[in-house]
Amino acid sequence: MNKPIRTVSIFCLLLFLALAVNATYLQYYHASALNDRADNGRVATATYSRARGAILVGHTPIAESVKENKDQYKYQRTYRDPYMYAPVTGWYTFGNETGMERYENSFLSGEDDSLFVNRLVDLVNGTATKGGNVQLTIDPAAQKAAFDGLSALGPDIEGAVVAIQPDTGKILAMVSLPTFDPNKLADHDFKKANAYATRLSKLKSQPLLNRAIQTTLAPGSTFKVLTAAAAVEHDGLTSTSVVPAGPSYTLPQSSNTVHNEVAGCLSKITLTVAMMDSCNTAFAPLAVKVGATDMHQTATAFGFNQQYFDQLPGQAISRYPAGLDPPGTALSGFGQGSVTASPLQMAMLTAGIANHGVVMQPYLVNAEQSPTSFETLKPGSSHQLSQAVSSSTATEVTKMMVATVQSGTATPAAIPGIQVAGKTGTAQSGLKNPDGSEVPPYAWFVGFAPAPSPKVAVCVMIQHINTPTDEIAGGKLGGPIAKAVMEAVLNSHG
Repeated sequence: MNKPIRTVSIFCLLLFLALAVNATYLQYYHASALNDRADNGRVATATYSRARGAILVGHTPIAESVKENKDQYKYQRTYRDPYMYAPVTGWYTFGNETGMERYENSFLSGEDDSLFVNRLVDLVNGTATKGGNVQLTIDPAAQKAAFDGLSALGPDIEGAVVAIQPDTGKILAMVSLPTFDPNKLADHDFKKANAYATRLSKLKSQPLLNRAIQTTLAPGSTFKVLTAAAAVEHDGLTSTSVVPAGPSYTLPQSSNTVHNEVAGCLSKITLTVAMMDSCNTAFAPLAVKVGATDMHQTATAFGFNQQYFDQLPGQAISRYPAGLDPPGTALSGFGQGSVTASPLQMAMLTAGIANHGVVMQPYLVNAEQSPTSFETLKPGSSHQLSQAVSSSTATEVTKMMVATVQSGTATPAAIPGIQVAGKTGTAQSGLKNPDGSEVPPYAWFVGFAPAPSPKVAVCVMIQHINTPTDEIAGGKLGGPIAKAVMEAVLNSHG
């Protein structure tokens, strides 16, 4: 072989080796990265054309893929009771997922490692890969009660409801209003879907926001549950301890005064009466007496200042700042000042009191199931977040909350024959409208039932309602909704 031919042969061999190395690298070592690229249209099209698993409430699919032949995509994602479940399910469309569709995307799409055997069987049988099913912890009766109750307050309502099973952390209901139709966002007419998404994003009411977990506001007097718990835990008070109150209270190191929303707060009352009548003038000095450090420690133990929920994206952290000065500490005693909380956080606080002081981490996925047999591959599990306060402290606070439902501001949540614990709240926003007027207050309600052996803890938050300011009250607006949710859970669980 002469030199030119040998040179050409070696060059061709090197090209062949380079081609083999490149093909091996792309198809083996770099395959995952290429598949995961957002601009890989082939993979996105193949995934979008696959039978995605269902999201279930009980045994009923609230999100599923329905076969159709209208376009190049073989399946259309559809949502049942879309407005009621939208903040939980989110939506799935070409190259984009939100909500539970996002959190469980790899399992719903069939790509999760736990579905390897199913994929192998599908390959052998020559059938298309199917996604696994995700069963939620939601109680359908509680979800409907929450949605119907909040919706009944009017078309302009902005608010949320969260219900939790105290001893496990299971989320039994999660509703946020205003809401949206995920079917319109999952439409294969992408131009139409994008126009709907743009319209939603421009609305002042922010319907795409899950207020249950993504909104934090001043919790108002519902925070008195925590202040009472801190006072019992750190200062040795009981439900019958006498505390100072009165018609007004001057903040320490300040000339500003605090007043009560209701009459009846005498100069000396028991802690139970202070809770029943929601006396700001009792809980402000109580927080100062407990001290900023212990108030902060108690709040943190109940979940404030923590990221503890990742099963839906965007959890807003509830805040109780460290190192508050005396005036700030006093304001925090009745849920004003620098304290902010989400409905999920206030439901957790309430569930912690119901569960003998033990706070469970909230979760929404009850089970991951196989595609066709609905066999549980991975069950949801309970995890303790903290022992926020002692069992005896929780018992004392429960006594106060029961009295508040029986004879105090929380009577709208009373259930005949059932001992209910509850607390109302009406929080000043501290904000101004563009015309300089005050933004109306927020209405809150927290409670649990049955008080001796709780099955459900609930929080109702009303951020905006089209009603006169003097008619906005946590008991009047939130109490009946909380009652309906608690009754739904108790009726469905016996």
